[in-house]
Amino acid sequence: MLHILPNFATNLKPANSYKGVSFEIKLSLFEGPFDLLLFFIERDELDIHDIPIYKITNDFMTYITRLEQLNMDVASEFILTAATLMRIKAKMLLPRTEKDEHGNEIDPRKELVQHLLEYKRYKAVITDLSDMEDRRLLQETRGNIDDELQLIAKKSKLDYELQDLSLYKLMRVFEKVINRYEEEQNRPKHTVYTYPYTIEQQRHFIQTKLQTVGSISFTELMTAFPDKIGIIFNFLAILDMLQLQVISVIIDEGFNNFRIKEFDESLRVAIDGFE
Repeated sequence: MLHILPNFATNLKPANSYKGVSFEIKLSLFEGPFDLLLFFIERDELDIHDIPIYKITNDFMTYITRLEQLNMDVASEFILTAATLMRIKAKMLLPRTEKDEHGNEIDPRKELVQHLLEYKRYKAVITDLSDMEDRRLLQETRGNIDDELQLIAKKSKLDYELQDLSLYKLMRVFEKVINRYEEEQNRPKHTVYTYPYTIEQQRHFIQTKLQTVGSISFTELMTAFPDKIGIIFNFLAILDMLQLQVISVIIDEGFNNFRIKEFDESLRVAIDGFE
């Protein structure tokens, strides 16, 4: 379909007032020159079946000579149409007329008129065809429902038969779905928690505490943390430090009252001598 830009109709002027104006014609599906001819016909309210070939040819040739920047592919089509118009004009100037097989005079404009009428019909319906195309692009072809449902049933491990579907089978499928959902909800879940304690961290805490106060009661050290997890990590750190002979435990006053202090190096020498 040929499209003439909106400023085409308003900027087209007679030769004596035409200065610095160029026309941009976009071609996609039909011949460019026909749209120009139709413009001249509609502008001057001419009868398309009785085209004044002299006037239309002069207007067309004036347009071609005034084009300043025209793509050569488009120009060749305009020149071809101009040659056709000149040929028709020459035939109409000749006194000898061509006749058909029935002896009737052949109008040299007949073929041009037929092409213009055909093009005009295309142009009239192109908007409707474009709208139909846009609506069609918004549609989606329906798939094979039976195959699609069977595939879904296979993935969900369910039985499916569309041809023999009944309310009873629907209830069975619904029951299976509910049971599977409840199984998923009731399945034991193992949750892993991350605590802000490590044995190495607690060992460092105890060593720093002993370097500051010298010794500390076991109970005081155990209750230094508000949560159970902190107490457990603290106790594991104490056991680890006892095994590594980093700290020692001494009996304090009272029943089951112990104090923790840094390991005595003299005691280490005695233990080594005993071994």
